[in-house]
Amino acid sequence: MIIRERPNLAQLFFILRGSVILRVFPQILVVMAMSAMIVWGHREAPQFVPSVAGAPFALIGIALSIFLSFRNSACYDRWWEARKLWGELLAVSRHLARQTELFEERSDEARQGRRAILLLAVALTDETVKYLRGGDCPNNSTMRLLPADVASAVKASRHPPNEIINRMGRELIRLQNARLITDIEFTLFDRTVTRLADAVAACERLRNTPVPFGYTLLIHRTAHLFCFMVPFGFADVLGLVTPLAAGLVAYTFFGLDALGDELEEPFGTMPNDLPINAISTVIEIETRSMLGETDLPPKPEPDRYILM
Repeated sequence: MIIRERPNLAQLFFILRGSVILRVFPQILVVMAMSAMIVWGHREAPQFVPSVAGAPFALIGIALSIFLSFRNSACYDRWWEARKLWGELLAVSRHLARQTELFEERSDEARQGRRAILLLAVALTDETVKYLRGGDCPNNSTMRLLPADVASAVKASRHPPNEIINRMGRELIRLQNARLITDIEFTLFDRTVTRLADAVAACERLRNTPVPFGYTLLIHRTAHLFCFMVPFGFADVLGLVTPLAAGLVAYTFFGLDALGDELEEPFGTMPNDLPINAISTVIEIETRSMLGETDLPPKPEPDRYILM
């Protein structure tokens, strides 16, 4: 995610980090080069490179803009829902740490049970980041914080986040059977763990259910065809300025298309995707501080305006 102040007018046209210009620049160059060839061909051999009326392109451009806005709205809804889900993970982790404070006044076994549950909650968010993005756990919380046998079982599981949630539930059952928590307290804690499970499952749903491919393909094709054809409608009216105008049109349409691609996958590692690794680190800092630990990881900070 891009973390920076709003640029002033002098900076506005020179910002590259976080802009989609780098992704669409080759396509823009192709459109501008083709536009220059069309203008040259129309002047030198108009019988082979005719120009056409620009009115149909205006109508097509309006329709394409509406289609792109619909797709970008759908992609932004996915991005915003993902942000709310990770906000839920952060909030529920805080609730769990606060609710289990009552264990501290009961017995050493109850305190150990609280510590086991909260460290599992920390590992849960880290394993969820790995599950959503692939690769390794960015914070290595499972191997660092959990007992060796538990960490090995989690790593060997086909679905590590679900394995962690199941172990949190089994730890609550153990505490209830040992009469360290009452039935009412067990129900309260189980609901909190269920909220964590629901948030992880919703993230999994977003990851595995993209915007329908046919809709995306239609937008991609139409945007490219429009940008490749629009110089024919500008050649007579704009003349030598046609490549610049066509490049501006291409930047707008290709840029909106590329931005929609980034927002469609909110858990990715593109500059405009969600900083779920940073949120996971914040959860670890706050949860372990509630356990009285001081050897905590540093607070996440943007690296050249990008927070991952």
